[in-house]
Amino acid sequence: MKRNPIILKKETTALLIIDLQERILPVIRNYETVLENTVKLIKGFKVMQLPIYFTEQYPKGLGQTSKIILNELESYSAIQKMSFSCFGAENLFEELHKKKLSQIAVCGIETHVCVQQTVLDLLANDFQVNLAADAVSSRKEIDYNIALDRMRILGAEVTTTESILFELLEVCGTPEFKEVSKIVK
Repeated sequence: MKRNPIILKKETTALLIIDLQERILPVIRNYETVLENTVKLIKGFKVMQLPIYFTEQYPKGLGQTSKIILNELESYSAIQKMSFSCFGAENLFEELHKKKLSQIAVCGIETHVCVQQTVLDLLANDFQVNLAADAVSSRKEIDYNIALDRMRILGAEVTTTESILFELLEVCGTPEFKEVSKIVK
């Protein structure tokens, strides 16, 4: 018997946080929940020692990443971009391929712009995308909903923060499981 190949594996999974920047967050629906769930993802990925990447869209205009997120990512550096898609974020896609990271957990804003374009480009480059629907958002609910539907139809795995973390844990009873369980409560 075998497990479904779309189940996330530690060896092949990275977290990509897209454009959670100070100046745009106040106009995003449910941005507090997006930040809260992104922090859970970051903490869980750190517990499991998995790679984390984060981008900033035109930081001169939109400011830096939220302090809440930066506090969790002290030893990481933002990848700057001008393009909406992270496809244009330096050599990010090449680095993911080089490190054999084929399953990408995605969170960030805005669902219908930078997140959607990135997800579509990741899919076009043979990555499996697991989109945390509770850790993405847009200014308008219709944009969020249509983007989730579109990404799902085009091949993204639309899931949740907890689903991503528990897929990666695979089993209970380990020290990692105990730490992540505390994070998601």
